[in-house]
Amino acid sequence: MVSEEPRNSLLHILQYTPPRLYTGKEWYIGFYALDPAQNKMRRKKIKLNFIIKVAERRAYAAGLIKRLNMQLMNGWNPWIEADNSRAYHTFEDVFDHYRRFLEKMFSDNIYRKDTFDSYISYLRNLENWNNGRTQKSAYIYQYDSTFVRLFLEHIYIERGSTPQTRDNYLGWMRSFSTWLVQQQYLKTKPTDGIPNFGKRTKKKQRTYIQGNDMIRIKNYVSARNKHYLLGCYMLFYCFVRPKEIAQIKIGDISLERQTLFIPDTNSKNRKDGTITIPAKVLLLMIDLNVFNYPGSYYLFSDNYMPGKKHKDEKQFRDFWTRELRPALKLPASYKFYSLKDTGITSMLRSQASITVRDQARHSTLLMTDTYTPHDIQEANDLIKNHETPF
Repeated sequence: MVSEEPRNSLLHILQYTPPRLYTGKEWYIGFYALDPAQNKMRRKKIKLNFIIKVAERRAYAAGLIKRLNMQLMNGWNPWIEADNSRAYHTFEDVFDHYRRFLEKMFSDNIYRKDTFDSYISYLRNLENWNNGRTQKSAYIYQYDSTFVRLFLEHIYIERGSTPQTRDNYLGWMRSFSTWLVQQQYLKTKPTDGIPNFGKRTKKKQRTYIQGNDMIRIKNYVSARNKHYLLGCYMLFYCFVRPKEIAQIKIGDISLERQTLFIPDTNSKNRKDGTITIPAKVLLLMIDLNVFNYPGSYYLFSDNYMPGKKHKDEKQFRDFWTRELRPALKLPASYKFYSLKDTGITSMLRSQASITVRDQARHSTLLMTDTYTPHDIQEANDLIKNHETPF
């Protein structure tokens, strides 16, 4: 009987053969590596035909062979790690694939526009940062935990961003990592084990607006553009988010029922919503002749007046930040969105919390009570005549 000892000794000495390029109908890099599970050498092929141009294919192969040799010398084993050749796609190719994925998700109405825009922006900033590094990463397998941590350090320390911004980037990188695993570019998510800074480190930048300042804001806006005042009322009394305000059409408003309908395509939670319009807000609409315009017109178009053209909600923030707040010498913590915080606080002082929950379209009574029905379709009598000096 022949002893197995010499054979096993040889296997432990010969762990792999040098990778080399094979050309022909199929281009690939091939080499043998010891598979401990089968106790024999197995051939590993990394296909290259996905690279169209021959010159680029050769350049890619040369770099990959050099890197594979280094990894094999350092003890890497393709069978133990069950690596996938997709891990050797370039950052550029993977980013292009990911952008197409985002565009498809957006066109199919799975991602909202703000989500799509944010993800594209995060990706662009990551790409620019990597390209600006002295030793930039070239292949997607290099998108690892160290890469993620270095980028987050760049966002938080080098760019001086807030903890919230840093955590927003981490949230996106977790989503991107999940996609990379699903597409088999990576085996594991490099964001695992990297924690958020959390809410304790995040100081809220938006504050409640004091009563006397609310009066000053109303007087200032009333004297300049009452249509802008109507936008403020939609946020303060109806708790309609700025993005939703920009999407309101005249036909969404029921004068008879005293309600505003927000379709699921416009709402943040992707659900239809019916909101009660207090009499004070409705009377301002009537005073502004809002209902003389076609139902297809946006409630806030150019100069905040009804019109055919859709205008981004940014116009409300711009007026608030660039004109109103400096003119009244208001603190920076008074944001346009502060009107919603202030409106909810004001209504809670005079109405049941469940009434406020439904008007705000919250799902809980932290945001409100979990078990109370949310499907209000008619105006709430308690809100119809709700008003404050604002």
